[in-house]
Amino acid sequence: MNKLRNQLSLFARHLPVLLVTLLCPGCSKSQAEKVHQLAEPLFLITTAPVAMKPMDRTIPVSGTLFAKDEATLSAEVEGQIEKTLVEFGDRVKAGQELAFINTTTYEAQAQQAAANLARAKANAQNAEHELKRVQELIKAAIAAESELDKAKADAEQARAEISGAEATATLARLNLERSHVRAPFDAAVAERVGNAGDFLKVGGPLFRVVNDKVLKYIVQAPERYASEVKIDQRVVFYVDAYPGELFEGKVFLISPSVNTTTRSFAFGALVPNPDKRLKANSFARGELIIEKNRPTLTVPLDAVQNFAGVSKVFVLEKGTSRSRNVQVGRIKESRQEVLSGLNEGEIVITSGTTKLYDGAKVRLKEADDAKST
Repeated sequence: MNKLRNQLSLFARHLPVLLVTLLCPGCSKSQAEKVHQLAEPLFLITTAPVAMKPMDRTIPVSGTLFAKDEATLSAEVEGQIEKTLVEFGDRVKAGQELAFINTTTYEAQAQQAAANLARAKANAQNAEHELKRVQELIKAAIAAESELDKAKADAEQARAEISGAEATATLARLNLERSHVRAPFDAAVAERVGNAGDFLKVGGPLFRVVNDKVLKYIVQAPERYASEVKIDQRVVFYVDAYPGELFEGKVFLISPSVNTTTRSFAFGALVPNPDKRLKANSFARGELIIEKNRPTLTVPLDAVQNFAGVSKVFVLEKGTSRSRNVQVGRIKESRQEVLSGLNEGEIVITSGTTKLYDGAKVRLKEADDAKST
């Protein structure tokens, strides 16, 4: 298509010479060229220099926002759910009670264990008193050695019973505490699984909670950037729920290995979410800022033409437009990064480029306006 366009432009440029040659056989070639120069169209243009502008050097990224902390709260004791205190979507504080599991039974067991411990301590105290009495009798040569041995054995057994009762009481208190299901951290209830009346075994799920005050933005980057991704670098991104609104975070972890299938590595950024607008498990796309305000070769966006995957500009050379293929990059503030094809200080044409062709005669619009005034 470009070849055909250039051929048509070439034919149009030489058409006046052909017509003069046909209509005026006696005219010389130089005379025909003069006619051609008079007949050739002159395009009014505006221009701008190729200039260095500060632009951030970035890596495009896309990934998922995960909750920084997420947990499935399960039953730590067996029994029937007596009551649930929160519902899906509720926000809870660390240590807040969320549900009760058979607390009546565990309270009774704790009371029983406490009573057994008190009885064991009383028995141990009596056994110690008896041992001291027998020891005094032995000194007075009134009691036999067998009585002393029995008193010692009874006291030792009483001490052991105290240890066993204390362990049972501790376990009973622990089970009573576990029958009150509590939030492990400040969170939002993402799902309520258990219902009042359900009978749960140990490990049965009750709630799924997420801490969405801070999110983790986990993304994949090509391995060629492995040496450039650093802790605390800034990541900016967009989510579909808030079109055009920019969010940001900072890199806090980098995978030590590369995926051999995708040839990429993962890194994560912590994203503050104090107003809870961002949702966990949302998809997000953005960029990692590797270097701030790096001098970058740019041209006005109006100077760049894109056709069939090819980008080009027209460079002004001695009153003539010259087509130049270029490789372009990012766009910022109506200017486009130029990766190759141009040099700083060259003048590019910024208007009327759709009608221009390689070698067209042009004149600056500002100069033409000055002549008319």
